[in-house]
Amino acid sequence: MIEYIKGELTDLTPAVAVVEAAGVGYALNISLTTYSAIQGKKEVKLFVHESLVTGGRDDNFTFFGFQSKQERALYRLLITVSGVGANTARMMLSSMTPAELCNAIAMGDERMIKSVKGIGLKTAQRIIVDLKDKIIASGIADELHLNSQEGSAPIVNNDVKDEAVGALTMLGFSPAPSAKVVTAILQEQPDMAVEMVVKEALKRIK
Repeated sequence: MIEYIKGELTDLTPAVAVVEAAGVGYALNISLTTYSAIQGKKEVKLFVHESLVTGGRDDNFTFFGFQSKQERALYRLLITVSGVGANTARMMLSSMTPAELCNAIAMGDERMIKSVKGIGLKTAQRIIVDLKDKIIASGIADELHLNSQEGSAPIVNNDVKDEAVGALTMLGFSPAPSAKVVTAILQEQPDMAVEMVVKEALKRIK
């Protein structure tokens, strides 16, 4: 089992990171949370979850990469819930930070969880019932809370953010992933104009 991959970040999109280690390039599926954390870095360390899907014409072996052990642990909990597959779990971690998702589950916030694309009311309720106690018992929420306190993010101009997300939504992109990318851009460059934020987001979302 691979615990983590550490090496040169040779390619990066909002969905996939390619890390070269010992002459081998590993393609890892990532969330927008991880994308925001490693963007601009030359050397990265990603914690790995290995997924083997059997059946059909070919077996499919896939790596998922996470910027922290806490995000990976939360992902592994999510995929134990009936109706939550690998892509749905990744979408959830792209729509909310791990800390926000932990808080939503711990507080039983069905509305917040249901706001994620592909999550209906029944699935949201199942996630809360199945994981609420596990998240509290595992200590993931406490670790994420400490980490968020240690590195608080810069304040983002919400007016610019809302306008940029609205423009991206009109162009056909999903609101939650768009908001994640726009927030990351505004944290890097708080004074960027709306039109420039949208242009930069278009480069990163593709």
